[in-house]
Amino acid sequence: QVQLVESGGGLVQPGGSLRLSCAVSGISSRTNAMGWYRQAPGKQRELVAVISSGGLTKYPDSVKGRFTISRDVAKNTVNLQMNSLKPEDTAVYYCNAAGIYYNRSPYYDPGHYWGQGTQVTVSS
Repeated sequence: QVQLVESGGGLVQPGGSLRLSCAVSGISSRTNAMGWYRQAPGKQRELVAVISSGGLTKYPDSVKGRFTISRDVAKNTVNLQMNSLKPEDTAVYYCNAAGIYYNRSPYYDPGHYWGQGTQVTVSS
């Protein structure tokens, strides 16, 4: 059974940082493309980062240069380092596994597996 469990969310001031982690079980995070999405109230879910099985990464312009996706093979986790956070980054962040990675937009077609989400709130 595949399970994804996100952690690391919370309340942070503008300009601050958070590191989200997605613990993966049932499949390998190393051999699958993995993505992070977010959904703010009243908005559609949007991709914020993807990493291919080969380690290639893609980001939308809204987070490029601020967010970094990585994987820890030993722990079978996928992480999202978020720096210079803005109030508009406030959302529930979700991990997705086993999607399809593309070199061009939209960069990632999500797989069947989703985590439960973790809330990130950026506010002073």
